Amino acid sequence: MTKPRPSVLAAFESAKGFMPLDEGLALYAAAGEAARLGLPLLEVGTYCGRSTILLAEAAREGGTVAVTVDHHRGSEEQQPGWEYHDPSLVDPDPDVARMDTLPVFRRTLFKAGLEDHVIALVGRSPRIAALWGTPLGLVFIDGGHTDEHASADFDGWTPHLAPGGLLVIHDVFPDPADGGQAPYRIYRRALESGAFTELPTTRSLRVLRRSGRQPMAAQPG
Repeated sequence: MTKPRPSVLAAFESAKGFMPLDEGLALYAAAGEAARLGLPLLEVGTYCGRSTILLAEAAREGGTVAVTVDHHRGSEEQQPGWEYHDPSLVDPDPDVARMDTLPVFRRTLFKAGLEDHVIALVGRSPRIAALWGTPLGLVFIDGGHTDEHASADFDGWTPHLAPGGLLVIHDVFPDPADGGQAPYRIYRRALESGAFTELPTTRSLRVLRRSGRQPMAAQPG
């Protein structure tokens, strides 16, 4: 697949978010390959829609749809007092005064011209996954980075990934000095389950192809 259209690439680079361009292009390439299955491409962790733009562009080109899941209240590291907190994303209503990335996300998609190629699901990832019943061509996990949230995303969504589909995990850091370990641990679980084979890596972005076997079941405790 070629690069995204210049207008889409510009929208990606101007959107709020944390994914660098090289990882974004690797995600776009993976999504383009997965779109050939003719199944939805699913993202866990929308934030303001930076990566959603690239999934939506790949879905548009592949004749499918991108689905993005987020409660839009911000993950743990985005709350007040934490490193990635953005005060401009706090609801100005004093009776609410909580993170709300949904309006910014909608503007991001509108400016990119990709609203018609995205289904946005607003809610907690495990609750939505429990109701989901459609096979997926791609699962991109980039939500909460605690073990609780990363494991719940892995356990909730990888069973819906079709054989030949791609599991993409962001912020995988083998060295704890480089970042949190929860995404790395679910990446290791995927490999150790025997249900996935690894494809080329781009920095912290890992891409794995699912075989015909089911992923490991959720571990007790």
